[in-house]
Amino acid sequence: MDENKEKEKDLVQLARLALAGRPQDIQTYVTRISRKYQKLAPNLGDQLKDLMKLAPTRQSPLRGDGVATIPVDRDSRLQLLRHEPQGTLNHEPIWTAAIAEQLNQIVSEHKRSNELLSSGLAPTRTAIFTGPPGVGKTMAARWLATQLDRPLLILDLSAVMSSFLGRTGSNVRHVLDYAKGVSCVLLLDELDAIAKRRDDSQEVGELKRLVTVLLQEIDDWPEGGLLIAASNHQELLDPAVWRRFEMQIQFALPQLSAVEQAIRLFVDDKAALKDVWATALAELMLGHSFSDIERELKNLRRQAVLSNCSLEELFPRLVRQHIDDQSKSGKKDIALKLSGAGMSQRTVNELTGISRDTLRKLSRNGEPQSDQS
Repeated sequence: MDENKEKEKDLVQLARLALAGRPQDIQTYVTRISRKYQKLAPNLGDQLKDLMKLAPTRQSPLRGDGVATIPVDRDSRLQLLRHEPQGTLNHEPIWTAAIAEQLNQIVSEHKRSNELLSSGLAPTRTAIFTGPPGVGKTMAARWLATQLDRPLLILDLSAVMSSFLGRTGSNVRHVLDYAKGVSCVLLLDELDAIAKRRDDSQEVGELKRLVTVLLQEIDDWPEGGLLIAASNHQELLDPAVWRRFEMQIQFALPQLSAVEQAIRLFVDDKAALKDVWATALAELMLGHSFSDIERELKNLRRQAVLSNCSLEELFPRLVRQHIDDQSKSGKKDIALKLSGAGMSQRTVNELTGISRDTLRKLSRNGEPQSDQS
């Protein structure tokens, strides 16, 4: 078979593997044909060989940066870091103005680092995000990585916390030493799992020494790098931890306007979400995290598809699920707001259990309410 026939055969096979979505098989095949073309077409063989040197793998997703493979735990052989490539945001984040200002400042500092360096300053190297689960801490780290056009590396604490605590310190060093040599955003998720107070009598000495190791590594974080730590339980953190972070950002449960914004975003069917339902759901889901809101609305959308009905037909079901969690005064407040948003008093009564007479009495002290039947 002549050289052109060989190339045609190999091209067809590569296309077949690519269309089948088998990246590992593609790399294996390219490695094989690069050896073959070293003899048939040396220039082509050399190019393929050079490409394979730069190609990312599961063990070294940042191979193009010329770095070593991601470190693994010696016992479990699990990777100690999870790699997320750039551009992995599922939707635009929802933040308060204060949080947006702080995050934008970090981005601006790193993008204009030369201006800071000329004045003897450096961009923020470390920041800590605190707040309850599901309020956007990890999303913020992803957003920063996207804005800075860097991959996001996330510390996998389930792999780092070895059954032999003495090796956990070694794991932490390996992870941080690796990340220091990569142009990335490093997220230390659930920091409180390892950076607990050193005066906690229930913690063994080895874990206390681990906190010291962690603090030393954070102190040595290089200029130009960005390390983000996240914690759901800031009260558990060692007081010395706070001093190590140049920026501290507190994420809270979303306020009413943010809840309504999240509902409109996650419904993903603007025609189905009338203002009255947005008002109803926002009032009832106040106090929930963004992730909780997204999960409930996704479940509702699945039910709508499987039941072959519109999403709006299922909104009353969601309201009823949450109305029982409200106090009597809370139910009255929500009923009044629903009526004021244009919902008929009969429908309000069916959803909340508040009688139409009660609604009329409540409305006398507020805005005129709808009395449609």
